[in-house]
Amino acid sequence: MATEDLRRISRRSFAGWALGTSAGLLVIPGLAAHRNSAVSRADGLPRNRPEAHGVDPRAILAFLDDVKAAGLELHSFMLARDGDVIAEGWWSPYRPDLPHMMHSLTKSVAVTGVALALQEKLFGIDAKVISFFPDELPAIVSDNLAAMTVRDLLTMRAGHDAEISGSVWRQIKTSWVAEFFKVPVPLKPGTKFVYSSAVSFMLSAIVTQVTGQTLRDYMEPRFFKPLGITGISWDVGPGGINPGGNGLTWRTADALKLGMLYAQQGRWNDKQILSPEWVQAATRSQVAEGEYGYQWWIGPDKAYFALGLFTQMSIVFPDHDAVLAVTAAIDGSEHLTALVWQHFPAAFGAQRVRRNAAGHAALTGRTRDLSLQPHLAAGMSPAAARLSGRTFRAAPNADGIESFTFGFAGDRCLFTLRDGRGTHTVDVGVGRWIEGRTSMTGNKLHHQYQPESMLVVAGGQWLAPDTFEMTWQFAETAFRDTVTCRFVDDQLTFDRGVNVNSAARSLPTVHAVAT
Repeated sequence: MATEDLRRISRRSFAGWALGTSAGLLVIPGLAAHRNSAVSRADGLPRNRPEAHGVDPRAILAFLDDVKAAGLELHSFMLARDGDVIAEGWWSPYRPDLPHMMHSLTKSVAVTGVALALQEKLFGIDAKVISFFPDELPAIVSDNLAAMTVRDLLTMRAGHDAEISGSVWRQIKTSWVAEFFKVPVPLKPGTKFVYSSAVSFMLSAIVTQVTGQTLRDYMEPRFFKPLGITGISWDVGPGGINPGGNGLTWRTADALKLGMLYAQQGRWNDKQILSPEWVQAATRSQVAEGEYGYQWWIGPDKAYFALGLFTQMSIVFPDHDAVLAVTAAIDGSEHLTALVWQHFPAAFGAQRVRRNAAGHAALTGRTRDLSLQPHLAAGMSPAAARLSGRTFRAAPNADGIESFTFGFAGDRCLFTLRDGRGTHTVDVGVGRWIEGRTSMTGNKLHHQYQPESMLVVAGGQWLAPDTFEMTWQFAETAFRDTVTCRFVDDQLTFDRGVNVNSAARSLPTVHAVAT
């Protein structure tokens, strides 16, 4: 979407995505598998009322009430049962059409690609890892490294004794395969679970090595296309290899489809995508610790789930043919899962329940009016005219920022920051929100992610005549930056923080002087 004032986007445009209402949906009379349901033109999934699948809408509303009371920041949710979407909602400025960064939920997608390769007998689950990369091995291959298998990678029991985060590997520009083989293997593979994005990367690298394709391209005709998953992006690291453990950005509906495929024992419509044997093995405990399968986490009452940092989830309740997908900005998924287990699967009845008009209306109203965007104070400070167009030169700082410029005009501000990467702008509404794109440097606050172009919804307000605050919601990620600029005569202090991060949530204050 081109830059535009979000106030011009009608709230009604979001309402049709909630609870199977008509906007954006196509009613299919006599649809055999989903009678009285409607199919979304956007994601191809049937919609129906919760009551048609044994769920009282008040049970879903109670879950949302508890999430709100706990102060947890959800960005979206979709709940499906028996193949129908029965409830969904997006907290503005997040939308159904926007993809969302999935972080480690990617791992459950990557192992699905590995399953496809195993089904095609491109390699075996007990194949030795070193056998795929004879040209990238270290001079000395330890016995433990030599013993490591594909199965050990799938179960995160590679023989390592410490986690390797994707945020570390993203900063490495040389071969990640060679880097993996440098990691000490002090433990016998297959004996200890150690969560690590590095082992997920190696699974992706193996598929690329044997197919000559990225994992994403290999999966396109075998997984993405059959499920109607389009418009995704998956980072590519050194050597043209998808990270495997992270880097995937797709829509909430796509995360829901992943869970639905597994809930349906690998079958999608009339096609068997994954073998039931793989689904059963991948989603039961494969480690002594009892909570991990083949890069799926194991929950209570036979539930299992794909999980990404800051609580991106696809949760499957196999005994109830139900899936809950969420995107969020929550540090510590246990804060949300505690509420999920409290409300589900208890909400799933055995059959249709009586239509509840009042409950349905209440839930529809709630999902229509979800928002993360606070009210912004309108009006300009008298200082804006004096500051507009002036460049503030930054004192030496750890973030390599060179200068700032503020262009105030009417009810907007064009903010410009220059650093070692180049010149970056954010179009900020004053007293309102503007949607646009930016190349703004953000790696230290954003788990070391730094795309060349990011969607940003930006609003600003004057907290005082000398203090201008900007909020940058990066609406395809979990990240929301708060930027506070204080002006005293020709002096500027610049402070920037973020809502969630795997490291520090704020940067050191930058001081600058007008030129």
